[in-house]
Amino acid sequence: MPNSTSPQGSGLPGRTGLASEPEPNVVSVDETPAPKGLSRGQIWLHRLLVLLFVFVCAAAGVLLVVLPWTPQWTDNSLLLHYPDLRTLITHGFFRGLCSGLGLLDIWIGFSEAIHYHEDKLP
Repeated sequence: MPNSTSPQGSGLPGRTGLASEPEPNVVSVDETPAPKGLSRGQIWLHRLLVLLFVFVCAAAGVLLVVLPWTPQWTDNSLLLHYPDLRTLITHGFFRGLCSGLGLLDIWIGFSEAIHYHEDKLP
């Protein structure tokens, strides 16, 4: 026997038997103002820091690429007291590893310079 309280007689109180329309997704927009732009001094400071980073990466990278293959790498006063360390450092694999790290360092520095954008400043 149908329920007399439901309009369609579905047997459940309060159900109309028809699917109701879904509620629209409400997205609230933050009304806070955007942060003010950076001053010229801050922009130039950031440029100089990026330039310094690129210079340090390039210089350290060149040293790491070239230095392991020079006589100064093995003939220094530090290694004269540690013959086991000298044997390790003069091994070709270790020299190649240092040179590879130098190339990676150069790549990181120049990649930072190439991908520098002022619209993404902190």
